[in-house]
Amino acid sequence: MAPLVRLQDDTAAVTTIAGVDTGFEDGGATARACIAVVRWPDLAPVTTVVGRAAVAFPYIPGYLSFREMPAVLSAMAELPALPDLLLCDGQGIAHPRRFGIAAHLGLWLDRPAIGVGKSRLCGEHAPVGNNKGEEEPLYDGGERIGTVLRSRTGVKPLYVSPGHRVDHQAAVRWVLACTSRYRLPEPIRAADRTASGR
Repeated sequence: MAPLVRLQDDTAAVTTIAGVDTGFEDGGATARACIAVVRWPDLAPVTTVVGRAAVAFPYIPGYLSFREMPAVLSAMAELPALPDLLLCDGQGIAHPRRFGIAAHLGLWLDRPAIGVGKSRLCGEHAPVGNNKGEEEPLYDGGERIGTVLRSRTGVKPLYVSPGHRVDHQAAVRWVLACTSRYRLPEPIRAADRTASGR
C-alpha cells in the first residue's frame, strides 16, 4: 500500500482539522480512539468522538496502525462528515516501510494526513536548534522521510512527516499553525486527553 501514498500538497481548501489519537483499555484488550475536530483557522472545537474496538492484531513494532485502525475507523463513522485534514499522533512516511498510521489512515479515507510523532521511529538528522520553528530534515538511506521540528522553545522536538496528499513543507506549516503554547498541535492535544482517559 505504501506506493499508493501521494506526497503532493492538497490542503488548499481546509476548513476542518481532526486530531487522531488512540489509547487502550481493559489491560490492552480494547483500543479507544478519539477524534477531535476543530475549525480552521480559529481552531475552535467542533466535535469530539470516541470509537472502541477489540484488539485483534498482536503488538509488532512498525505495525501499530493495524492495532489502532479498527478503533479509529469506528470513531470516524460517528462523525457527520470527514474532516479536511488529519493530524495523527504517530508517523506518516517516517516509518521503516514508509507506511505509518497517518499514511495508512490518509490513504484509507483519501484525506490529507500528517504524522506527528513524539519520538523517532527511524532515520537520522542533524541537531535541531532550540527555538520554536527550527527544523532539520529527517533522512533514511538517503531518502527524506520527514522533518524534526521544534514546536516550542526548549522542549523536545516532534517528528513530522507527510501521511498522504501532503508534502514535507505543508506538513511542517500545518503543525506549526495548529500549535500554540504547548508541544503538541491543539487538535492532537484534544484527542490525546480523551483517548488517554484524562
